[in-house]
Amino acid sequence: MSVSERCRRRSIRVVGLLATCLAGGQVLGQSPPTVSDADIERVRGEQPTITESDIEAARQKYRMPSDAELRSAPVPGLPNIEALPNPVSHTPIDLEALARSYAAPAATMAQAMGLAAGPGLLVFVSLSMPQPTLQRLIDQAARAKATVILRGFAGGSLRDTVSRVQALIGDRQVSVQIDPQAFDRFAVTQVPTFVLIHDGTRPLSCASGSCAPPEQYLRTMGDVSLDYALEFMQRAAPRFAQDAAGFLRRLRG
Repeated sequence: MSVSERCRRRSIRVVGLLATCLAGGQVLGQSPPTVSDADIERVRGEQPTITESDIEAARQKYRMPSDAELRSAPVPGLPNIEALPNPVSHTPIDLEALARSYAAPAATMAQAMGLAAGPGLLVFVSLSMPQPTLQRLIDQAARAKATVILRGFAGGSLRDTVSRVQALIGDRQVSVQIDPQAFDRFAVTQVPTFVLIHDGTRPLSCASGSCAPPEQYLRTMGDVSLDYALEFMQRAAPRFAQDAAGFLRRLRG
């Protein structure tokens, strides 16, 4: 028998075996499950039955309040501000007057900083500085007619700031301003810093509002007295000597 004849007979036997298996139900794999009516009925029985009484009970338990109930509900009253305790203070603080001084017009602020007419002298300080240093500088600023500049409130509290400033000033007549932008205008990075603004300087528009031209003011810093700072400016910049001399005369007069 040739090779081709043997292969043909072998193929016939394989096909015949496959046909026999299919006829006998011997098919590889699983047949799909059969769901009977009894199975469906059993699942239905396991589901809870919700009746009309159940719906009505839930509606009563979680009902919305009626208009009458809403009208009769108590309305919370406003807090009595006058009944709040007042802080103990031996020095009366006029917060309204202080707020008005901080909200002064730009022209008044410019004049106080020497940007409108005449020379200006600014003393940048912080309430965190030693008390004796602050007392000395504020006393000298009052006599020289200089303006004391603070960056912000002490501990973020307006009341605490007013109390501390009043204690420092006492009966002196001195201008104290809270102006964080002034620190930016004159590039003040430490305290105390002293800024002498030349006579006749006019403000220029800048990122901080109005600024003095850089060539129109002098800045010096260090833990020194106001008269020492003015004397140093006289020596360092003769063009500002006359302006510094005017403040020194007031300070020593």
